[in-house]
Amino acid sequence: MSGSKLVDLIALAKEDSSPRRRELLREVTDLFFTHQQPATEPEMQLFDSVLTQLSSEMEEQVRADLGLRFADAERAPRGLIRRLANDTLAVAEPILTRSTALTEEDLLEVVRKHGQGHLQAVSRRDHVSERVSDVIVERGDDQTLGVLLRNDGAELSRQASETVVDRAASNPDLQEAAINRGTLPPDLLNELYFVAEARLRQRILDENAKLDPAALEKALANGRRTVAAKDGALPADYDAAEAYIRELRDAGELTPRVLARFLRSGGMTQFLVALAQLADIDFHTARHIVERQELDALAIVCKAADLDRALFLTYAVVLLSKEADAMGRAQEYGKLYGDLPKETALRTIRFWRVRRQSTDLAA
Repeated sequence: MSGSKLVDLIALAKEDSSPRRRELLREVTDLFFTHQQPATEPEMQLFDSVLTQLSSEMEEQVRADLGLRFADAERAPRGLIRRLANDTLAVAEPILTRSTALTEEDLLEVVRKHGQGHLQAVSRRDHVSERVSDVIVERGDDQTLGVLLRNDGAELSRQASETVVDRAASNPDLQEAAINRGTLPPDLLNELYFVAEARLRQRILDENAKLDPAALEKALANGRRTVAAKDGALPADYDAAEAYIRELRDAGELTPRVLARFLRSGGMTQFLVALAQLADIDFHTARHIVERQELDALAIVCKAADLDRALFLTYAVVLLSKEADAMGRAQEYGKLYGDLPKETALRTIRFWRVRRQSTDLAA
């Protein structure tokens, strides 16, 4: 490139006239992009010095125009690109979203100190590393986290994924983004089953059906390491119910029809303890399913435990007895029971059994 041309522009940059300095910024930028050969390191330093000095004195719209021009530059002056990335959102957004000249350390600097707009811009990049995602998950609000989750190019560490699931438990928008992401670890995906709406629950079942045995065992192992005791206290009559169910089991009298009798007579704790025993799940999971009338989940439990459709319908009708169309609703869930492959039910319930296994290990 013409060294004299750049030197002349550097000399003119000392002028005090704002309009002239704005024109100089445009000329130096044009010179950078029209140069036929890659700039040498000394030339890049000169460009960096002049462009950074001139742009820092310009109004926001001029800096924003500069950001747009440099957003897609494969190579950009280091000082300038970092300054633009840390500018106002109107200036920084295209740089943060598209610039490949930014390093991981540059991005970490931005997400550690700027607000949600900057974090969302970084979250939309074609690739977001685990280190950068970790900070975004830690500092981002739910809207920012949703942007990150919907980006297939964002990598999430195990720790970040666990945080995502915890936060998604109370936010339906995050649940959908996390479940539809496709890369959430299977054990964490199944943690969302009881808080997700029906169509998302079906997506979880579909993903469970795809798991090969090795992936399933790995996911279950991860689940055992991370399961937490968040289930609350046991009911006052739990010990008595557990002792009675143990007697029935030892005598060979713990049958699915006995469970129906417990339900009809109001022996809810006995029913829950017995259901947990037959399905090999923990008491808290059984209580959650029944108290919230999660009949799709009850269908999974019954299918996995080899309880026939008639018994499932009996449980469903009793649980729905206070509703106007209990029989009609029970029949709807009966169809779900019939359509559910047993293998999918078994794979899904194995994730729910993680809590029971973890409790047994801690006892």
